[in-house]
Amino acid sequence: LPITDPRMTRFIITLEQGVQFVFRAFEQMEGGEVFVPKIPSTTIMDLAKAIGPTCRTEVVGIRPGEKLHECMVPLDEARHTVEFEDYYVIEPVLNSFSRKSKLDQPGTVRCADGFSYSSDTNRQWLSVEQLRNMIKEHCSDSQDQGRPSLRIAG
Repeated sequence: LPITDPRMTRFIITLEQGVQFVFRAFEQMEGGEVFVPKIPSTTIMDLAKAIGPTCRTEVVGIRPGEKLHECMVPLDEARHTVEFEDYYVIEPVLNSFSRKSKLDQPGTVRCADGFSYSSDTNRQWLSVEQLRNMIKEHCSDSQDQGRPSLRIAG
């Protein structure tokens, strides 16, 4: 398996989770906000172990434009970010007078200055076993008698 960099981390979300999150954001949005789900991270090496436990890996290097880690709430957006139980909302810099801040909702907290939400510093991590279970549940082909198959774009 070609590995760009063993230090690499990524956020993981299933298609179903993503679709449900979009529907939920549509219900709550006023316009201009960015909704960010709280989802688990994994290392590229754990993903490789999950999909090909007996495969040899080869480090091929980071390609142009590729990052070591994903960042969904950068440091400079922290002052505009509101935290909910299972997601963040980055509020627009320019607020209209008709817009209410998400801070007006119960159970919300403004993120501290210097906060960021990045795949390498995430609090939630998937183990190799959890990744294998996700692959079995969400990536199997019906023609493949339930054995996991994974298609990676690249």
